[in-house]
Amino acid sequence: MTVLVYAEHDNQELKPATLATITAGLAIDSDVHVLVAGANAKAVADSASQVVGVSKVLLADSPAFANQLAENVAPLVANLAPAYSHILAPATTTGKNFLPRVSALLDVNMVSDITKVIDTNTFERPIYAGNAIATVQNTESKIIATVRTTAFDLANATGGSAVVENVSAGDDAGKSSFVKEELAVSARPELTSASIIVSGGRALASGENFTKYIEPLADKLGGAVGASRAAVDAGFVPNDLQVGQTGKIVAPNLYIAVGISGAIQHLAGMKDSKTIVAINTDPEAPIASVADYFLEADYQVAVPELTAKL
Repeated sequence: MTVLVYAEHDNQELKPATLATITAGLAIDSDVHVLVAGANAKAVADSASQVVGVSKVLLADSPAFANQLAENVAPLVANLAPAYSHILAPATTTGKNFLPRVSALLDVNMVSDITKVIDTNTFERPIYAGNAIATVQNTESKIIATVRTTAFDLANATGGSAVVENVSAGDDAGKSSFVKEELAVSARPELTSASIIVSGGRALASGENFTKYIEPLADKLGGAVGASRAAVDAGFVPNDLQVGQTGKIVAPNLYIAVGISGAIQHLAGMKDSKTIVAINTDPEAPIASVADYFLEADYQVAVPELTAKL
């Protein structure tokens, strides 16, 4: 029984999501292979070979995988599937895009967003916006699953010595083409990989208040800036900062929620954070139920004071 993990990368660096998915794979079986599909991605394959627990790295290097389009990646993974009992990918936009196609090509069921491995074919996954945890058992001959990476520790990135093997990459399927991407440029850490996040909610009332109160605190802590859906919908900040069920799922070491009431959809995206600090004037706010520390105060007074003392 061998597990294949699809590597999340940008053709230059291996993403932390891959390390968490490798940890999930190792919980299933000790024999874990990593697939790196990209263009000029030898450096990524070399990085993957150093991850502790990885026994082999498969490198599919072709211009067809430069942007990891699902229409090109899915046939590649499906062709490699006969050698594996499990195929895992991070539950990111990439994994959610191509892995259901692999499942369809193989005509097997798929388990999405697993948060715990119980045994080789039994897993836990959140349902009802994280308010309940379902235990699901897949009896298919081949198990396809996406992994909620915030639920697993990162595998050690160095110390391994796996062999890198080139595999036949295949051609462009010709079913889709990459047009462009627009990336937000920021000196702050990426939201999904940040160890500290400072988020603001509807109570901030304006984008100017995010700039005045949230950003200085985040910068002092070396953290990322997040927001609730209400703040995003109100136009205070861009939607790529949204944390929650319909935004980004995060699990930093420290999550500071400022003026966020804690709607169920927001809690679903951050309640796995190691330490949660909430600053709110309403002690009955739902976020109080998950907060490790709750400060009943006006953020306009508390946040500047906290920032000044750091």
